[in-house]
Formats: sequence, C-alpha cells, structure tokens
Amino acid sequence: MRQEEARTAHDETPTAHDKAPTAHGKTPTAHGKTPTAHDETPTAHGAAPAAHGAAPAGRGRASTAHGDEVRVRILDAAEGLFYGRGIQAVGMDELRAAAGVSLKRLYQCFPAKRDLVEAYLLRRDARWRAALAEYVDARGGGPEGRVPAVFDWLAEWFAEPDFRGCAFLNSFGELGATSEEVARAAREHKRALVSYLDGLVSDLPGELPVRQRALLAGQLALLVDGAISAAAVAGEAGAARQARAAAEVLLAAARSDGAEPAAS
Repeated sequence: MRQEEARTAHDETPTAHDKAPTAHGKTPTAHGKTPTAHDETPTAHGAAPAAHGAAPAGRGRASTAHGDEVRVRILDAAEGLFYGRGIQAVGMDELRAAAGVSLKRLYQCFPAKRDLVEAYLLRRDARWRAALAEYVDARGGGPEGRVPAVFDWLAEWFAEPDFRGCAFLNSFGELGATSEEVARAAREHKRALVSYLDGLVSDLPGELPVRQRALLAGQLALLVDGAISAAAVAGEAGAARQARAAAEVLLAAARSDGAEPAAS
C-alpha cells in the first residue's frame, strides 16, 4: 500500500448528528481483513425465521457480495481523498461521486461520516502493518536484518508519488481533540507498531532483558515516526536512510555486553 468541499460544516466533522436512519456500518480491523460474518449476517442463535416468500439463499449471497463490493469501493474512495487532502476537506457528496454510488447507498453502508472515517483508519492500519510485515519477512533475511528492513520499506514508501505522511498523525492533528474514534485509532496504530518492533527485537540473538527490549522498541518507533514526518513535511528524501543508520547504532549498543539504550 505503500501504500475532501463540504456543503455544510455539519457534513464535514464526524458527529453523532451526521447519522442517517440505517444500520451502523462496521469496519475491518486488521490489515486488509474483511468484515466477519458476525458483522454482516445474523448468527445462528439470533437468526429470524424465514419470511414467507423470502428470496432464495443464492440471491441473498449475491446481494451480500454486491454490498461488500460497494463498501470496498466507498472505502477505496475515502482512503484516496482523506489521505490525499484531509478528512475535513472532503464531503460525503464528493465521496459518493468518487465511489460511484448514490448518497442513499453511501449512508446505508456508513450511517455517519464518523463511521466512514473510523473504517478508513482501521482498514489503513491493517493494510499498512501487513505490507510492512510482508516486506520485512521477504527482505529481512535473518533476525539481525529485520529491523533495518523496516527502514528500507519506509524508503520505498516515501518515494511513492501519493505519499502524504502518516495517516494517523494527520487525522489526529485534524480531529484528535474532538473525535474519540480518531484518537483511539491513532493510538492503537502506534501501540501496534511498537508491539511489532518489540517482536523483531525479541528475535535478535542473545537474551535482552524485558526492560531493555521495550526501551529499544520504543526508540525504534520514534525513529520510524520521525522519518515519516521528516519525509512528509520537509521532503527529506534521505530520512529513512538516516533513521536506519540511527537504528543500527541502537542495535549495536543493545548487543554490547551490559549496554542499554540511553533513555531520553
């Protein structure tokens, strides 16, 4: 994956008043995961008796598949517009046009703009982390090459023409103070990144103490965020390379007998 003009202010921020009278649209939660059966269909215990004249099962499956395809189109359009221009700059009518669906259908899938924003962030988190992990698994080689491979992946991402920095820092800067959904998605993304880096550190040769391992993972996460911000704001093409070099210093210090990364 290396990887908005509203008609009114009411249409632009994801508030409770932006709802339409339809079912709440749930979102995928892990990199690229699709909604579960629990999200989309009644469970066996909660299923209602089939009504007289109900559509055949095959037609129902086709309808569900079509609904999933529409949802994906909406999320694809939202990701391009929200990430490229900002959440508040894009209205629901523009999103509907970009997705090629009616406004009614858009609100059937996502009853409020805040629902769509949250779904966009959760799906992007899942895809972003999956793409990173796939690259590191393929290019990292042994355990000692996996952390540096994180920064090699960043360098390739930074070179993409649609790179606009961290979607989660961007969205938090726009709406973090007023939207709990946005703030939560941003925090969980950053926590998941630290957890992933902690796993890479745990695989390094030798037995690092838990405290040292957690400290090193946190410092590596700061290097990742700093490189992303430098590349986005300052257009620093070499930000990933510089962060990689700093990560190598931290790793070397961690390998040294009795050495700990200096706390900031």
